[in-house]
Amino acid sequence: MLKENSALVVRGHRVLDICLTVAAFVGAYFIKRDVLPLPFRGLITDPNYYVILLLIVIIWYIVLDLSGLYESYRRRTSFPQIFWNMLKGVIFATVVLILAMYLIKIPDVSRLMIAIFFFLDIGLLTLSKATAHRVLRHYRSRGFNFRNFLIIGSGDRAKEVIAAVTADPGAGLRVLGCVGTEDSEVGKEVQKGIRVIGTLDHTERLLREHVVDELVFAVPLREIESAEKHIALAEEMGVAVRILPDWQVHNLMKRPVLPTIHFENFFGVPSMALSSTSPRHAELLIKSAVDYLVAGLLLLAFSPLFALIALALKLLSPGPILFTQVRCGLNGRKFRVYKFRTMVWDAESKRKELEHLNETDGPVFKIKNDPRIIPYLGTFLRKTGLDELPQLINVIKGEMSLVGPRPPIPSEVEQYDLWQRRRLSMKPGMTCLWQTARNRNEVPFEQWMNLDLQYIDNWSLKLDFVILFKTIGVVFSGEGR
Repeated sequence: MLKENSALVVRGHRVLDICLTVAAFVGAYFIKRDVLPLPFRGLITDPNYYVILLLIVIIWYIVLDLSGLYESYRRRTSFPQIFWNMLKGVIFATVVLILAMYLIKIPDVSRLMIAIFFFLDIGLLTLSKATAHRVLRHYRSRGFNFRNFLIIGSGDRAKEVIAAVTADPGAGLRVLGCVGTEDSEVGKEVQKGIRVIGTLDHTERLLREHVVDELVFAVPLREIESAEKHIALAEEMGVAVRILPDWQVHNLMKRPVLPTIHFENFFGVPSMALSSTSPRHAELLIKSAVDYLVAGLLLLAFSPLFALIALALKLLSPGPILFTQVRCGLNGRKFRVYKFRTMVWDAESKRKELEHLNETDGPVFKIKNDPRIIPYLGTFLRKTGLDELPQLINVIKGEMSLVGPRPPIPSEVEQYDLWQRRRLSMKPGMTCLWQTARNRNEVPFEQWMNLDLQYIDNWSLKLDFVILFKTIGVVFSGEGR
């Protein structure tokens, strides 16, 4: 998922702008020296243009940031606003540059070259930002990269939030509905197409049944009985919480498992956001980039192995090569996971006959010597974990990560306790702490869930690399089943 407000994205955005600005300066230099018609062509060699370029890099890096150019595009859906911030920044930076050259006495700099640079820089930055803005809006208007909001309240505050969130579909925001404080409000239309879909007593059910990325409190907390209970409910399930002004939160500050808290401007409304997932946005962006890069390279490297396994499956067992199954991903999003088929083609229809042999507690179904497994080949693929390789496709599609909690099937999620649902607050992975645990198939279900939450609470890039390294050992030891 895109994390535009992360520190690393902002740095990357700033570096790109500096590179484009350098390109504009170099282009202006050669245009003035070699391209313009006489008598405008040519440059004297006295000014040190390297010093001027260094000044430009420093000034532009600072001034463009101060101009507000690097705020999230999700909240600034109007391109004229983005363009105006950029134009103000370039104009002010140019003024500072001219003043700096005067103060440090850099004489004989071509005014025409500076003018060409000014317009080239505006052109390149405008093209860059227009492209990014258009791609993001197109991506979101087609239903991708959406954040789903469930709003507590149905009054004026709720209407204000709905109006701001739904004003532009290109922002990638969607309101699922409102939660009322009284039974009589259920069914009431708050704004066009947005209704009260339940009361506070139904919050748990709504969070279970819908994909919710943020729970927004648009009601003063003092008007909600045991407000901390509802906030804790969302926290336990890994759903971010946003509280609009009315800061009755002093009781929350004493909670020992308080999530990450930060204050931000939410479409012009000051708000306090709580999130129980990792605040390391820059590292999460690196994790996402590594996922795409490594998955792509592994798909290319293992393509001969894919072909070999596919051929063996065709020869030894009738049925499809790949097994697909609906699983639950980030915050309950459903997707189809890919695996090499290791069981007979009608294995799912035979599950009910074998459920009494289940060796795992909780909602998970596992049998040590499952009679449905394809003899020899299926056992080999499972023990080595090679049956999981097609999930690299899920990683490329953005549905999974290389490392993360294993994606459960929907019927298992329906049986989760509240605290267990928080494992869905991070993108599922091909391998995890449980996958690398000794005798993992004997690990009790509750301990498995605790391992996943331990991963989420202590996540770091270093931990991911440790898990990947251990996974290699598991593959060669043949401990899977």
